[in-house]
Amino acid sequence: MLRSRVVAVAAAAATVCAGVLVTGGSAFANDRDGHHPGFNGGLPLPAHVFAPYFETYNPDSLSGLSKASGAKFLTLAFLQTDKPGSCDVYWNGDTSTPVSWAVYGSDIAKIRAAGGDVVPSFGGYSADTFGTEIADSCTDVKKIAQVYENVITTYGVTRLDFDVESNPGSLSHQAGIDRRNKAIKLVEDWAWRTHRVVQFVYTLPTEPQGLESDGLNVLQNAVANHARVDIVNIMTFDYYDETSPTQTHEMATATITAANGLHQQLAKLYPHRSSSWLWRMIGVTEMPGEDDYGPQETFTKADAVTVERWAKSKGLAELSFWALQRDNGSCPGGGAQDTCSGIAQPTWYFSHVFEPFTSHRIGWWS
Repeated sequence: MLRSRVVAVAAAAATVCAGVLVTGGSAFANDRDGHHPGFNGGLPLPAHVFAPYFETYNPDSLSGLSKASGAKFLTLAFLQTDKPGSCDVYWNGDTSTPVSWAVYGSDIAKIRAAGGDVVPSFGGYSADTFGTEIADSCTDVKKIAQVYENVITTYGVTRLDFDVESNPGSLSHQAGIDRRNKAIKLVEDWAWRTHRVVQFVYTLPTEPQGLESDGLNVLQNAVANHARVDIVNIMTFDYYDETSPTQTHEMATATITAANGLHQQLAKLYPHRSSSWLWRMIGVTEMPGEDDYGPQETFTKADAVTVERWAKSKGLAELSFWALQRDNGSCPGGGAQDTCSGIAQPTWYFSHVFEPFTSHRIGWWS
């Protein structure tokens, strides 16, 4: 990125509708017991969840970093094909790391035992740019849907993330956009038949005023294909605002204006939904410290406090950042890097600020 069982699931859905509060740790530890997922899915994520991205291409311990940072829920980046034209996905397109319980399964079990969970993410800048995003690579909608279903059943997850961010690339590949949304609809129908809880997140780039036309087109196509989108997660960084080479963005303010713009756009796409419902469809992903554009776009420690409080007040669905491995101050003044934030900060500062956003209420279902 440059930028339990059938009965238990039915009970979980009833709990969601009733709005019953549960304690996050005990509920998820009991129901996400880390066993090999041979049942019909698990519980949805909390209604409001902090789920930072974890760079699976770095040799870090998934459960180790989750424990060290306090981030119980992680978004795993990324799943993609190994070459254009393929219909098989691997972690980071590496054929040595297939979708298998043997890959990450033991770590996921430890995370669930500690009260958390994971969200597999498809795409990312590299896959979106070079044709290895599954819906761009594979021309068979049914096979794409089968890939999504296999990830869900292999890891027992209840949420998938689709990171579509590159133009030229996946953001402008209309055939891929259409195939992806048709496949999502097939998976939603499959989930309904098999009594599974599955949520779908689109992670899209944004401007400080909201989505640009290409990102909006992804959602419009989803509506046209009757594909339910549960969360629209905007990447509130890497604006690359060239109107003035010296322009400095106040990043918390830009996050708020971008989300307000998205809220207005969603109101037009889903005119029968309430304002509060639309806020529950929104997520934001930050980039701690200096982003790829440079020091003019620096998400500060104070920005994190502002955004977490604002997101909680609005009832957003998700807070995230790119990425967990960057949440340290080991390279102050060093610019955007995969392994540090580029600013002076205590290790896990941004995780500790964002983690209280996670609620103890089981996730809503549209």
